[in-house]
Amino acid sequence: MAASEPTAHRFMDLRVPEYAYMFGFLQADGHLERGPGQKGRLTVEISVRDVGILREFQRLTPYYSSVTERTRSTNFAETHISATWTLCALAARSRINELGLPYGRKSHTIEPPRAPVSARDYVRGLIDADGSVGITKAGYPFVSVTTASEAIGAYIRSYAQQLTGAERTLKRNTRDGIYNILYTKENGQRLAADLYYPGSLSLARKQAAAGVLSRWVRPADMRIAPQRKRWTKEEDRVLLRLSNDTEAASVLGRTEKSCLIRRWRLRNGLTASTTSQ
Repeated sequence: MAASEPTAHRFMDLRVPEYAYMFGFLQADGHLERGPGQKGRLTVEISVRDVGILREFQRLTPYYSSVTERTRSTNFAETHISATWTLCALAARSRINELGLPYGRKSHTIEPPRAPVSARDYVRGLIDADGSVGITKAGYPFVSVTTASEAIGAYIRSYAQQLTGAERTLKRNTRDGIYNILYTKENGQRLAADLYYPGSLSLARKQAAAGVLSRWVRPADMRIAPQRKRWTKEEDRVLLRLSNDTEAASVLGRTEKSCLIRRWRLRNGLTASTTSQ
């Protein structure tokens, strides 16, 4: 989806929604490569179906860049057509690198930008590049994102929690060490509506998917699970000091089972003092 050109702003001023989105996308799907001397390049390769977003990046960049296409075979398809945006200008690469896109391998080391940023546009860029928006097989709306970076995962979790109230515990999956952060039903709806607002720069197909999410209505017979109450450091201290689940439950206003499980996890080093139970 097109956006108004931020001609009055410095290149990659992350307070500008278009640049905040672009930087999030670049952190997730871009690659900075060094060359001999001051040479090098920034590239983003995606499916040709999303080439429109690369054209937008080209339009937003006041330096020469190119968009090319290529056809190749992959493990997933006999024929795959991709589009690549390439930017070589040293000044542009230096600016993007300063903001927090490192040269070389980056998936575990990227962090939120070290500059004021339009947060929801930045998060939308991350999700467009490394996330999904849609309807589950069970018919529930969802927004999800995967990342290898703990700092990025924490940022997305914090943003979504402030918006929806939904808490998520960051935990890498055992197969590939990636964080999978998922929001469904009303939480997914709220997040999608906030991120994919009218006129926002985004992948057209995900903007359309966000519109589909807004039409979901919870069935009358589907109960709403209550929000879990997080344990505080002070509650942990009281729980360990009393060492009696019945008494602790009365003092803390929790169930005996909750106190039993929490105390066991604390004593076995299986939880931090602010993990929800």
